Amino acid sequence: MVHVLRVHFSGEDLGRTRLADGPLPMWETILSLHRFQRRDGGLLVRRWRSAASRALPPDWRLLSALVPPAGYFPDFLTPPDPFTDVGEAVTHVAATPRATVRRDLAHLDRRRTPAPFADALWRGAPLAYERLGAALAAYHAAVLAPFWSRVEEQVLADRARRAARMLGEGTEGLLGALPPALRWRPPVLEVDYPVEQDLVLGGRGLVLVPSFFCLDTGVTLLHDDRTPVLVYPVEHRPAAEPPGAQAHRLSLAALLGHTRAALLEALEQSGSTGALARRAGVLPSSASQHLAVLRDAGLVRTVRSGRTALHSRTAMGAALARRGYVNPAAFAPDREPGE
Repeated sequence: MVHVLRVHFSGEDLGRTRLADGPLPMWETILSLHRFQRRDGGLLVRRWRSAASRALPPDWRLLSALVPPAGYFPDFLTPPDPFTDVGEAVTHVAATPRATVRRDLAHLDRRRTPAPFADALWRGAPLAYERLGAALAAYHAAVLAPFWSRVEEQVLADRARRAARMLGEGTEGLLGALPPALRWRPPVLEVDYPVEQDLVLGGRGLVLVPSFFCLDTGVTLLHDDRTPVLVYPVEHRPAAEPPGAQAHRLSLAALLGHTRAALLEALEQSGSTGALARRAGVLPSSASQHLAVLRDAGLVRTVRSGRTALHSRTAMGAALARRGYVNPAAFAPDREPGE
């Protein structure tokens, strides 16, 4: 049975409604757990699931104890601040006050078999929160980071279309052009939803979050004492790929490891350590370590300007990213201009 989420706007709320800057790592992480367990979604999601099934870290089962295939998952797993850095988001989640964790865990489906890990979080067991943070980081690095450029591509393309609509027709024009399951009937936005729920914005405005792994309808938080958020599904538009591109991506990850493969792909454009870490969905400290390995292997070149390091692919690194295998003897050592 389809129920309705009703989001109530005032004139002030319309003026304070905005689009998130891009995909938010924790929302994509949690919603991808829905998608993986439900085994639904279109072509791009099926491609992701095929690769993800080979890369799942052991502790992903801890997360599935908190995120069922469908229905409610704890609000605290998706922080109120729009973190675009996965490391900052994970740190925030792991530092959630125990009272908030207990409030949210109380709403998990009681028909499911109680999970020891959820019980450990409830009790505040030693290292439980630290283990939650480690499991989230490991899952993101193994399953989402290698695919993050695709997520970002789809989300940013959708955001650009929505932003243009908002610029030309205002917030009401934006709300009226959301996916079919979200219907603007002023002053209420109606959303197909698994339960009946009302969200009264009360002058706080709304953050609209475009999401790759959100499918069919919108998602919001159960508790509305935080910044009001509505996640909506973006339209998936597969980019044309040369034959064998997906197999190449998997073989590259198998050869280098998922994080190094993600960084090498992120180097389609040169960038700083921080920028590459964001593109690959890893911590800057981890990106720095893996870039050093890639540099020692002759796949990455680093040029320093003051305190900033700018990284780019070498000729051998570019060939490896394109073909998945390269004979190092085919390339002379990279030389700086003028050498």
